[in-house]
Amino acid sequence: MKTAESPKLDPARKEIELREDTSDLPAADGGSLHGEDILALQDLDPAMNRKMHLVNDAIDEIGWTPYHTKLFFLNGFGYAVDSLVLLTQSVIAGSAYREFGKVGYERALTIAVYTGMLTGALFWGVSADIVGRRYAFNISLFICSISAIIAGGMPNWASLGFWIACVGFGGGGNLILDTTVFLEYLPSSKQWVLTLLAAWWGFGQAITGFIAWGFLVPERWNCASVESCTKDNNMGWRYVLFTSGALVFVMSILRITIIRLMETPKYLLGLGDDAKVVETFQFLATKYNRPCTLTVEKLDACGVVTSAHSKNRFSLGETLVHLRGLFATPKISLSTGLIWLSWAMVGLAYPLFYVFLPSYLASRGANLNVSTFDSWRNYALTNVVSIFGPVLAGWMCNQPLLGRKYTMLTGALLTAAFFFAYTSVRTGAQDVGFSCVIGFCLNIYYGTLYAYTPEVLPSAHRATGNGVAVACNRVMGILSAVIATVSDTSTSAPIYICGALLVAMGVVSILFPFEPYGRRSS
Repeated sequence: MKTAESPKLDPARKEIELREDTSDLPAADGGSLHGEDILALQDLDPAMNRKMHLVNDAIDEIGWTPYHTKLFFLNGFGYAVDSLVLLTQSVIAGSAYREFGKVGYERALTIAVYTGMLTGALFWGVSADIVGRRYAFNISLFICSISAIIAGGMPNWASLGFWIACVGFGGGGNLILDTTVFLEYLPSSKQWVLTLLAAWWGFGQAITGFIAWGFLVPERWNCASVESCTKDNNMGWRYVLFTSGALVFVMSILRITIIRLMETPKYLLGLGDDAKVVETFQFLATKYNRPCTLTVEKLDACGVVTSAHSKNRFSLGETLVHLRGLFATPKISLSTGLIWLSWAMVGLAYPLFYVFLPSYLASRGANLNVSTFDSWRNYALTNVVSIFGPVLAGWMCNQPLLGRKYTMLTGALLTAAFFFAYTSVRTGAQDVGFSCVIGFCLNIYYGTLYAYTPEVLPSAHRATGNGVAVACNRVMGILSAVIATVSDTSTSAPIYICGALLVAMGVVSILFPFEPYGRRSS
């Protein structure tokens, strides 16, 4: 990182000069080169402001390329892996617990995967801001896949819990990098695609449902009782883990062989490596025959970035730099706090609802009468339908009257309404119908929140802020498992608390101080 003093230039005048330098440049995909950067007036580092504007102009000038298409699919795989990992442990837990004699804490796997995802989110989030996005992006999926395959061979409940935590460690960290990496290459006219990316979340859920449907239904692979349960007649849950792990392993290989990710320009910008920033853009421009007028001289003329790193990047001080950067101004502080609050609330509401709902419905006389085959069929159907929530959200968030904030409000309120209505379910048909609608509506909110979070975070501290946000979600997931164990599952209170949390999430979304629609990520 450079240490020379920045040229003494008036920030406002310099900003005008830089805009004039590129006033005649068209964007390759028809977008504007002069969109307003979201945090342009908030960043306390004027050199970063000016350089970020030039980098965003270069991204818009090059536009959407086949490289972005590859990123959409391979980053989408990461989204799918996160949901696949989170749900796999829940679908195999009952069979595994039965095989091991129902000895130990019944909800141990839930706590294990959330603990792994919590530590993974924090570790990979902070490390991605320190050493770069590329390494974490490539390594995290390998850890996830290998751990899942090993978990399938475990001989007892404790060892299974350990490896499930390792699966969560890799998968949970990977999710942060998917949105961060994709966003830092996206042209401003295509930032809505970041919301669409969340459709892969539902795709991962659906894969889990189909794998479970195939392996957890046949009697030859699933024992009926603890007394008769052995490894030989209860291989279904192991096959689920083997298959899931193998699928993730293929995805991790494709990431290395097909995309060969370059370090993101916005990370390099904070590092002070202007030459590498220009080299990256020139490579894309040359490969895809696009214009690129960004030069090292233009970046050097902006000054030296001083806010992105500490003097020693491998120190506690470096971590503190990234945490302080998330609270650089009162407006950024408010934004960061509300984002983390939103992640915590949805992390508590979503799992609690599905933990308490079955017992609540049974206590109210619901007769769902669903066979094992029908259960996994319904599970797969619900998750297939949920894929289309982010598809609608991607369109909604690009509408001037809605933007990101009101898209989240709409998704949260619709989900709350159907949550409350779900308490009247009495038949299997009603159950699957409401489940599909709730999955669809919730993913409108969730998919937009996933995209909004990195959009409004400062680039130099984006992975750290994103990691802490996801960690807040995982902490609440752990708490929900504990609450479900010690609380009365037949009372209606948790159901209405979950609905109230969803309403609160919608209210918080309109209080967010930044609206990314029509603006470029900083």
